[in-house]
Amino acid sequence: MNVASTFYSSTTRTASNLSFFHSLFLNARYPLSIFRQLLAFNSNPNHLTFSLLIKTCLFSSPTSPFQVFQIHTQLLKRGINQFVYVNTSLVDFYMKLGLTNHAHQLFDDMPHRDVVSWNVLICGYSQNGHPYHALHLFVHMLKHCFRPNQTTIVSLLPCCGCHELILQGRSIHGFGIKAGLSCCAQLNNALASMYAKCDHLEASQFIFGEMADKNVVSWNTMIGAYSQNGYLDKAILCFKDMLKEGFQPSPVTMMNLLSANAIPATVHCYIIKCGLINDASVVTSLVCLYAKQGFTDTAKLLYKYFPTKDLISLTAIISSYSEKGDIESATECFIQTLQLDLKPDAVLLVSVLHGITNPAHFAIGCVFHGYGLKSGLTTNCLVANGLISMYFRFDEIEAALSLFYDMSEKLLITWNSVISGYVQAGKSSEAMELFCKMNTRGQKPDGITIASLLSGCCQLGNLRIGETLHCYILRNKVIMEDFTGTALIDMYTKCGRLDYAEKVFYRINYPCLATWNSIISGYSLYGLEHKAFSCYSKLQEQGLKPDKITFLGVLAACTHAGLVFEGTEYFYIMKEEFGLMPDLQHYACIVGLLGRAGLFKEAVELINNMEIQPDSAVWGALLSACCIQQEVKLGESLAKKLFFLNYKNGGFYVLMSNLYAIVGRWDDVARVRDMMSDSGGDGCSGVSIIQVTSLKDTNNNNTHPSEGYLNTSTWQHLCQY
Repeated sequence: MNVASTFYSSTTRTASNLSFFHSLFLNARYPLSIFRQLLAFNSNPNHLTFSLLIKTCLFSSPTSPFQVFQIHTQLLKRGINQFVYVNTSLVDFYMKLGLTNHAHQLFDDMPHRDVVSWNVLICGYSQNGHPYHALHLFVHMLKHCFRPNQTTIVSLLPCCGCHELILQGRSIHGFGIKAGLSCCAQLNNALASMYAKCDHLEASQFIFGEMADKNVVSWNTMIGAYSQNGYLDKAILCFKDMLKEGFQPSPVTMMNLLSANAIPATVHCYIIKCGLINDASVVTSLVCLYAKQGFTDTAKLLYKYFPTKDLISLTAIISSYSEKGDIESATECFIQTLQLDLKPDAVLLVSVLHGITNPAHFAIGCVFHGYGLKSGLTTNCLVANGLISMYFRFDEIEAALSLFYDMSEKLLITWNSVISGYVQAGKSSEAMELFCKMNTRGQKPDGITIASLLSGCCQLGNLRIGETLHCYILRNKVIMEDFTGTALIDMYTKCGRLDYAEKVFYRINYPCLATWNSIISGYSLYGLEHKAFSCYSKLQEQGLKPDKITFLGVLAACTHAGLVFEGTEYFYIMKEEFGLMPDLQHYACIVGLLGRAGLFKEAVELINNMEIQPDSAVWGALLSACCIQQEVKLGESLAKKLFFLNYKNGGFYVLMSNLYAIVGRWDDVARVRDMMSDSGGDGCSGVSIIQVTSLKDTNNNNTHPSEGYLNTSTWQHLCQY
């Protein structure tokens, strides 16, 4: 300002003075201040002034919408709106600030337009996440006889980077070829990226292979394409080919490699070697990868010694601690964000809430709820859902419902959180009733809603409701997603209709691992071990790798069939070939298998060599085998061990009572019954229900919903869908 004032005090106001202000705009940090000074000296800004002003505002300090409106007003006041390129710059400015409606209105009011104007508006809608608006504008551009150029196509292609718009993406590709647009590197890169985001990797590879003028962006695009589709080996191989071709990696190259879940230490070494360790984006990606792969302490150490502190890195570290259940460390990092004046956002708060699974940490969860209220984050749908899930997790149903009913706008994800919470809390009848309320309020369910309700059917043993939900899926053409199909198979197997479960399974074209696991568990439950083994082989033929749940189903099948050799073989394969550490459930299966075959020495030896502390399920499996084999001495030894370990499980008393009854020791049976009564159990707390009555019988039944059935009104609502 002093420079401008001095200049004006010593010179007369001429056209050259306006040029002086133009030169100030080019390097100004606060261009609006210079513009106001120009007006104060009664200079008359021209179209070049406004063009420079808009350009410098885009790359200078943040500009508020109010200031942009002021520029627009001055532009109209002085009649500069007749210049196409000035209006186009202002449209771009509005779009950069996310003011899409103002940009479109300005575009509609423009007396003259050119291809650049159309491109700016299309690109703006694309960058602001409005793909359908951008495509609609492209059609209107053609109707108004404007010829699209390469920039138009490049601006449109990112809009089509999803499965829903792959057809439009191909059409735009074809249009570009028919229009004779030369395939420059920028256009080819955009095409390769678009096809990769649509999981059409073959098309990306073909375009990349045909490119004659590859640049660093081209290589980065292909490395990113492999990374996005989970092909780590191909991403690394492409990176090596890039180095062989003499291209130097950029920060984007490193971030693409890191997003492919590469070994963080290896990439870290190369980042240091090529001098990119001081790039903030690269270091943030590296911290996130360390945290994601469980190397939380390394991530925290790297973050500590890097000068730039950002919320993304801390969120990744906090999320990693939370997943491990280390809420104390997560809370410590959360406090660090406050000390650094980094305002925690909804994602950070939710990452902590999801990790609060231990009842001992419930008070910490309440503290975070308090922080959310104080900071206003509880109004965010993600945070509210995280709190609802947390309260349901600890059976604090009233608190969860209070949050739910206080929400002014209930999105589908919120309804799903409460329905899922009810099911997890064992209140499936209430979940069904809430589903009916959800439908009456016009909120349509999705696959997650249906999957949660199907899990509730397993709790209720209510096949009729499950069939009703299946009909809803078919009638409303709900996509049979992996988890929906899996839940449907699980429901039918647990409600006694394995034949229906098989029909659902074989109608799924490409079942995921969870779906295979569900049908394997179903076959194991029904004693069809050969079918379970066949599915185990077929899922590997499909290219899937079995996980712990797969082997749990296979081992259960071996246990039910008494296949000792096969069971021990699968147990060995699980550990040695697939490197999976057995859980307590796996040990319980193999111990029960050995015990039922009378191999008690081997079973006890296996328990003694376990890498984790055996729990009640493992000891109970051995005690159950003792009951089958009438091994009284070992059974009594196990009972004493369980008693001293303070396992308060009535099932152990029942097993010992049955063991004594088998060998005719009735006095001991009475003694065990008395001990069970003194411990607070009567052996009659278990209930198994499978509903086989007709709909007519059910409607006439006045059973309370909490007893496993639904009331008449809920039934009527369900049957309407």
